[in-house]
Amino acid sequence: MRNPPLGLYIHIPWCVQKCPYCDFNSHGMKSSIPEQEYVSHLLADLAEDAKRIGARPVQSIFIGGGTPSLFSESAVEKLLSGVRQRINLAANAEITLEANPGTVEAGRFSGYAEAGVNRISIGVQSFQQQHLEALGRIHDSQQALQAIQQAHLAGLNSFNTDLMHGLPDQSLDNALSDLHTAIQQRPQHISWYQLTIEPNTPFYSKPPKLPDDDILWDIQSEGHRRLSEAGYQQYEISAYSQPGSQCQHNLNYWRFGDYLGIGCGAHGKITDTQQGTITRTVKVKHPRGYMELTRPYLDHSTRVEEEDLPFEFFMNRFRLVEPCPTDDYPALTGQALPDTIHAALEKAQQQGLLEIDANSWQVTPLGRRYLNSLLEALV
Repeated sequence: MRNPPLGLYIHIPWCVQKCPYCDFNSHGMKSSIPEQEYVSHLLADLAEDAKRIGARPVQSIFIGGGTPSLFSESAVEKLLSGVRQRINLAANAEITLEANPGTVEAGRFSGYAEAGVNRISIGVQSFQQQHLEALGRIHDSQQALQAIQQAHLAGLNSFNTDLMHGLPDQSLDNALSDLHTAIQQRPQHISWYQLTIEPNTPFYSKPPKLPDDDILWDIQSEGHRRLSEAGYQQYEISAYSQPGSQCQHNLNYWRFGDYLGIGCGAHGKITDTQQGTITRTVKVKHPRGYMELTRPYLDHSTRVEEEDLPFEFFMNRFRLVEPCPTDDYPALTGQALPDTIHAALEKAQQQGLLEIDANSWQVTPLGRRYLNSLLEALV
């Protein structure tokens, strides 16, 4: 069993308002954000987690939310400076911050870059007003384009444009128009993912009318063709990048890597090679509870049981287009692949969902289309 690469996820929970499709741990602003107090708690949380990893280098940081771009440049600088003091951060670490379009927020991109952020992920979702309103977004298409222009000018190594498809009452032409606009802006990375209705969201209790399966497939297949023709390479189910611009932090997730998770409700995964265990951690969810000094930041931790490891491993690994080396399974889980999983993988190969050779497994295009069915076979 070996230690995989290690990342750090930092959660900032506040938004201007919560979107009706969002099931992340986010909270609409009811007053000013206690950013300095929260940063202090984040760093104290990290100091506790750092005891679990020793001198292991951290290869990437992802500041997600919520809307992290609501935080000032000075708060982000204080945060990243404090992180460097508490962990062994690799010199070439990718440091991503999520941002939502808006004139004030976009104007901060240069300040974030000076603080150490070298990658921005911009939550555009759509460039069409009717779809932005349906999704509960507070920006318009012009603000989205301005944010992308600011990202070009900020001196970042890379930036991502988040775009959704399969939106309420969206046609094929609508979806491809959004994608065309995004491609024209030449971001190094485009996350292009289908809207899903998640439990405990307003969309779940009152579902909007979504495109039917045939339209969704046409959007997916034609969008893939256009992204490929524009020079973007698909490396994950819903992630495309120009060569060399893949999101390293997310790649580490999907390759079953380790990550610390600090902040409200943040999740982590840590391998202990001496004990031969993998532990998942979850922090206190609500900001008020998280910032109370009378309780630990850690809400609970759970050891991943041996019988759950195959599904957890492949659920992540099979999202990627690249082949998965068969040696990765025993190296990262500490166990041999169970015979029942061998049989399920061979059956998936017979169904055309998977290609198997002596050294690797690789999901086929058909397997990516029916990924849920492939994973269900491994439970």
